[in-house]
Amino acid sequence: MNLFRLFGDLSHLASILILLHKIQTTRSCRGISFKTQALYVTVFVARYLDLFYDWVSLYNFSMKVFFISSSIYILYLMKVRFRPTHDPSIDTFRAEYLVGPCVVLALIFNYKFTFPEVLWSFSIFLESVAILPQLFMLQRTGEAETITTHYLAALGAYRALYIPNWIYRYFSEGVVDPIAVIAGLVQTALYVDFFYVYFTKVLQGQKFELPA
Repeated sequence: MNLFRLFGDLSHLASILILLHKIQTTRSCRGISFKTQALYVTVFVARYLDLFYDWVSLYNFSMKVFFISSSIYILYLMKVRFRPTHDPSIDTFRAEYLVGPCVVLALIFNYKFTFPEVLWSFSIFLESVAILPQLFMLQRTGEAETITTHYLAALGAYRALYIPNWIYRYFSEGVVDPIAVIAGLVQTALYVDFFYVYFTKVLQGQKFELPA
């Protein structure tokens, strides 16, 4: 593991901790897309089924368990504990329009036509677009709490940091993963508008508001 991947993983970890902190301290799920969180649970479960048969390291095992369990816990908070604070009327993105094409892509583009490999490809494709319901909510409301924008920034930084990781691995190990690279570039591109507003407003102490 190189520093780019390590910082990417830590940024991903930080994004979940920020989101949990936001929900617990405000006792509210306002501004958070349940559909995006459900898609991330799907991503983690599909990708980390190898927990049951492939040991890599304690670090790898711990991170996988954390991502699955924390994401399921977030769904519990949104659907049960703080359900009245979530407004489904603005969380209206049709998630099935993301899942269906990702299933088809995984069946076509994979490194080996086996159940675990197809699931892995599916999780990579789905992760690249899982943030769309959340970004759609931002577009509908036009604003977000500062702590919510920090969560999204950390989540976006996680994938952006994987780009130099892939470059490093290509030059140092001769390794390239076309599926992960293409999906990662798509995922990073989806954050461009968000990051522009984040850097020009939130980090300058202003409220996050999208241009009218």
